[in-house]
Amino acid sequence: MLATGDYPTHPIRQPDPIQADTTPTPRVLTIISSVLEKLVARNDKLVEVLTEQPDGLNLDRNGTISAPLGKSLNAFHGVRAPNISIPNYLERIYKYTNCSPSCFVLGYVYIDRLAHKHPDSLLISLNVHRLLVTCVMVASKVLDDVHYNNAFYARVGGVSNAELNRLELELLFLLDFGVAVSSQVFETYCFHLEQEMLINGVDQKVERVISPVAVDEIVTDIG
Repeated sequence: MLATGDYPTHPIRQPDPIQADTTPTPRVLTIISSVLEKLVARNDKLVEVLTEQPDGLNLDRNGTISAPLGKSLNAFHGVRAPNISIPNYLERIYKYTNCSPSCFVLGYVYIDRLAHKHPDSLLISLNVHRLLVTCVMVASKVLDDVHYNNAFYARVGGVSNAELNRLELELLFLLDFGVAVSSQVFETYCFHLEQEMLINGVDQKVERVISPVAVDEIVTDIG
């Protein structure tokens, strides 16, 4: 159980009946969706190749058998990939929870940190949705003055409250409770996402709007 003070003590919204917000979809959702869709498609193909290898083992660049595919993200795996696409899923989270656009950048930072901490565990179609709703929910607790509770995010994300509680703890431990992000790091990731779009010939800018709780106020990792 998390100790008091592990999260900023912002007010928590109660789970009212779900009603979508009608505000326009932020550009950042389109940008992150595009980046993640490419990554997941590539990793799905890689997993398909790996499963055809003896005992599911990985091969390095020289064709030599190396370590097996990591299991760090297994807690987020579903039996099958959800029918909803990544763009529609992110839009659903945004419209129903009304979290700030910056939460999606922060959620992307968490996913990237997981990739660096656990490089043999891949973001694939079986785990991307659960990771996204968990990461965005944690980001909203870090950034937003007011946020919905876990039960509401579970309803929006299509999982049970108990499962989302478990996934939240799993994420925090995988990140070693490193959920703090400085404004400099935040800006670096915004620039990276914009450059990814430029590669595809699309010039889109990430919204820089940060919630009133500035990221610079969180100067040390939680834990």
